[in-house]
Amino acid sequence: MESLGNKLKTTRESKGYTIDYVSQEINISGRYLESLEREDFSGFPGEPYILGFLRNYSAYLELDVNEVLSLYRSLRIQEQPVPVEQLLKNPSPLPKILAGLAAVLAILGIAAGGVWFFSHIPQRQDEETAAEVRPAAEYTMNTGSLERRFYRGDTILVPLEADTYKLELSGLGDTVTITTPRGQVRLDLSQEVTVDLNNDGIDELRITAADFVKNNSAPGALLRFELETLPGQTAGAGVSAEAPPEVLNTDLQAAAVIFTSPNPYPFTLQSRFQGYCLFRWEVLFERDRQGRNEEYFQRSGELDVQAQNGVRIGVSNAQAAKLQVIGGGKTVPVELGGAGEVVVADIRWVRDEDNRYRLVLARLE
Repeated sequence: MESLGNKLKTTRESKGYTIDYVSQEINISGRYLESLEREDFSGFPGEPYILGFLRNYSAYLELDVNEVLSLYRSLRIQEQPVPVEQLLKNPSPLPKILAGLAAVLAILGIAAGGVWFFSHIPQRQDEETAAEVRPAAEYTMNTGSLERRFYRGDTILVPLEADTYKLELSGLGDTVTITTPRGQVRLDLSQEVTVDLNNDGIDELRITAADFVKNNSAPGALLRFELETLPGQTAGAGVSAEAPPEVLNTDLQAAAVIFTSPNPYPFTLQSRFQGYCLFRWEVLFERDRQGRNEEYFQRSGELDVQAQNGVRIGVSNAQAAKLQVIGGGKTVPVELGGAGEVVVADIRWVRDEDNRYRLVLARLE
């Protein structure tokens, strides 16, 4: 019969998992996992911990939990020494009485320890059970961005040109794990990554982990998905001021108009800060200026951003940032929102049905 430790180790290795990877997934220290595989139980705080860790580890490896626990109990029985009274021809009844009393006390101690352990530690099991009961949801990214709370197993469909790509929230632990067509990506809190969906060497999708509770999958994770280009455009294609993108999103057609012109022209976004806030900005549709910038500004801080086609901005306190757009010999103030409001918006040139150009302010919800 295969030993307990060997069964755990060979199963883990057959799945290509490392100790560190499993430790992050099930929130059990790597040293305890290694001890289980070595069948060395001397470093555990008590029997309930061993049983609880064995349950979690074997369930994660998709092993029969009852079989694993039976192997453990068999192993512990083999380790017990032969009682001295069995070696005596006429043993005294007193040791038997004491042994029975000790056994009762041990059982009571183990039961009390088990109640304490399972009432204090494995909230994760309850969370995983709740996650299993909740059916996985599937969302479709119909606009240039989507932000919502995802739970383990939820998926999102991202249309890009003639194809649709599927991504899944596959793990919630110390980090958020998302399975993409190009493999898994991991995000820490507030971290963002870009993904090349169609394997053309250009990243088309930006993913941000806006909010989640580490090692607690119950609240899910607030994720933001943003396409790096407008729908209908070739991903990553450079756009000049003479040929800005067409308006394909009806939401943009209702956006606030800053300038109108027969032809687009470069403009400057001038920002003056009246309070403390986080400000992000990204120049759009210019190959040599790709990438997002981020800075904390205090009162009297200033920032000027020059752009040919557009700029995407994000501000943690809309009233703290006073903005105006300068271009074509005109200066127009721009209002983002109220005090404490978090706003993400685009300021960019679009072309209307009459082939005239509008510089618009479009909030991204």
